[in-house]
Amino acid sequence: MAEHTHPPLFLTNTLTRKKEEFIPLAPPHVGLYVCGPTVYSDVHLGNVRTFLSFDTLFRWLTYLGYKVRYVRNITDVGHLVGDVDEGEDKIAKRARLEQLEPMEVVQKYTNGFHDVMRTFNILPPSIEPTATAHLIEQIAMVERIIAKGFAYEANGSVYFDVPAYAQHHAYGELSGRRIDELVANTRDTEGQDEKRSPLDFALWKRADKNHLMHWPSPWGEGFPGWHLECSVMSTKYLGRTFDIHGGGMDLKFPHHECEIAQSVAADGEAPVRYWVHGNMLTVNGRKMAKSEGNGFTPEELITGDHKLLDRGYSPMTVRFFMLQSHYASTLDFSNEALQAAERGLQKLMAAWDTLERLKPAPPAGEAYDVAALEKACVAAMNDDINTPVMIAALFDGVRAINSANDGRAAFSADDLARLRTLFQAMVFDVLGLKREAEKQGDDLSHGLMNVVLGLRADAKAKKDFAASDLIRDRLAALGITVKDGKEGTTWERN
Repeated sequence: MAEHTHPPLFLTNTLTRKKEEFIPLAPPHVGLYVCGPTVYSDVHLGNVRTFLSFDTLFRWLTYLGYKVRYVRNITDVGHLVGDVDEGEDKIAKRARLEQLEPMEVVQKYTNGFHDVMRTFNILPPSIEPTATAHLIEQIAMVERIIAKGFAYEANGSVYFDVPAYAQHHAYGELSGRRIDELVANTRDTEGQDEKRSPLDFALWKRADKNHLMHWPSPWGEGFPGWHLECSVMSTKYLGRTFDIHGGGMDLKFPHHECEIAQSVAADGEAPVRYWVHGNMLTVNGRKMAKSEGNGFTPEELITGDHKLLDRGYSPMTVRFFMLQSHYASTLDFSNEALQAAERGLQKLMAAWDTLERLKPAPPAGEAYDVAALEKACVAAMNDDINTPVMIAALFDGVRAINSANDGRAAFSADDLARLRTLFQAMVFDVLGLKREAEKQGDDLSHGLMNVVLGLRADAKAKKDFAASDLIRDRLAALGITVKDGKEGTTWERN
C-alpha cells in the first residue's frame, strides 16, 4: 500500500446484495475486469457512463495505493443480434451492410471507441484483449466444460446444460432468478430445438456457409458464444478467482450469470469475489433508446446537433454531470441538469485557479480544517465510490477558498499546501476532470453569426436580394460559407 493509510473501502456486491468491505485477494495487487464494447457501431452515451463509473473506481483504487491490473475486453465476434443464440452476429451484419471485411468494421469502431474514451478522459485499461485473439483458450474452456458433463454437442454447436449445472450449483444467484421461474417464463423459439432445455445457451455455434466469421474447432467450423469470451479472458489475465468484475446492470442476466456458470463448470471455482454494476441513463425521464428517438451520441452531445439539446456541452461538463450521480443510481439527462453541471464545473475550476494564486496568511479566527475536508472526501469515496457526496465536500472547500480570496479568511502555508494537494488529487486524479480551453470565442462567433444571418433573412423577406447577396459575399470573403436549405440557413468556416 502507499504511504497514506485510509479507512477501508466498501463496495456494493451484487452477488450478496450487501455493501461489503473490499479485501483484495493478494494486496497490494487488485484484479479488475470490466465488460467492454461490442464494436459494431458507434459507442453510445450509456456505454460512456458505464466506462466512466469504472474509470473512477480504477482511479480510486490507484489513489489508495493498490497496483491494479485493469482488463477491459473488446467483443469482436459472437454477440448475436438478438442477444441470444439465434440471428446474425452483430459485427457480421454490419460488415454485410457496409460491404466491408468484418475486421474492418471491428477496427473502425474500436478506433472510434478509443477516441470517445480519450474525449472524456477515461483512462485506458492495463490489458484490452479481444475475443478473436483468444479462440484457442475459448475452445479449451468448452472442452473442459464438456468433460465435466455440463455441456453437449448438437449438430456442430455446443450448448451449456443449465439444468445439469443447476443440480450442483446455484444458477441464478447473481440476478436473483430461480431456475423454476426461468423455465416457466421461457417459450420454445423456432430454430432452438437442438437445445435440450430452453435455458441452455451456446458455448460454440456452428457457422452456416453464408456466415462471414468462422474458425475450425473440434465440432466443425463455427464461432464462440458471446458469454464465453469474458469467462476466458478474465480468468486468463486475473486468475481463476479475482477481485472485481464490473459492467452495466443490463449485463447481469444473462451475460454475467452465464459467465459464473461457465467458469464454475470448467474449473470448479467461483470466478469473482465482488460484482459491481452501474445503472442506466434516461433522457427527460424516459429510457435512452434508439427506438425512443432520444439516444444521442457523444459527438451530438458535444456539438449540440440533436433536437433534444438546446446546445452543445463540453466533454468535462458531461463527465462532471455524470459524476454528480452515484454509479448505481439512474441518471437522467436534461438540458437544465447539464447547464447546472456546467456552472458547477466552472465554479470548481475557478476555485482551483484562485487556490493556485492564494498567498498564505495567518488566520484571524479559527483556521479552516483542511484535515476534516480530506477525511470527508476519502470517506465519501470509500463509501461505495460516492462521487456526489465527495463533490459536495469539495464545494465546502470551494467556499473556503473564495472566502480567503475575499479577505474574509486565510490559510497558513501548511494548510494551503495541503489543500492544493487535496484538490489536485480529488479533482484531477480521482474525478478525472481536466482543464478545457475557454469557449468564449466560439460562443461569441456563434452569437454574432446569428445576428448577421438574421439581418440577411430580414433582407430576403423584404425582397432586398442585393443586400442579402452582399452579406453572403462579404462573409465568403472572410472565409465563411453560407448555405440556404430546406431546414434553414447554416454556415461553416472554410
